[in-house]
Formats: sequence, structure tokens, C-alpha cells
Amino acid sequence: MRISSIPTGPDIVPVTEAVRGSATPAPAAAEAVETQSAVLQPAMAALGDLPSIDQARVAEIRDALARGELPFDASRLAALVQRYHGSGR
Repeated sequence: MRISSIPTGPDIVPVTEAVRGSATPAPAAAEAVETQSAVLQPAMAALGDLPSIDQARVAEIRDALARGELPFDASRLAALVQRYHGSGR
């Protein structure tokens, strides 16, 4: 199907305007943002407590895997994933 022209007229509103609505958020939207912020604050604090990732060590391990210096058994990994997510827990 091919659209030859885009209809225009006073009753046709662009999708972005119809979805966006007014520029000021509704009170319910403001409450939702505050609630979301209150819910996310503990999660953000927990993320801050996690140890940082040693990117240099990750690169070393990735390179060793690529060179074949570290053994990798895909079937063993698959079995472990299946055991963890399956009924073998």
C-alpha cells in the first residue's frame, strides 16, 4: 500500500502534539514522579554501594579467552544456567 499524500486540515493534529498534550504536567503526573523518585532512591543507593568494575581486569580476561588461554566449556555453562533457572535449583 502506498500513501500518495498526507492529509491536512484543521481537524488533523500531529501525533507528537496529541501525545504530548499540554506543556504543564498534570498533578497526578507530578505525584507519580515523586513516588518514582522515592522508590528509586533506595535502589540508587544500593547501586552506589556495589563495588566498581575493574575494566582492566575484564579486558585481560577477554583477551585471554580470545587467545585460548582460558578454557571455556559452553555446554557446562549451558547446564549451569539451566540448573539455576530450571527445576534443578
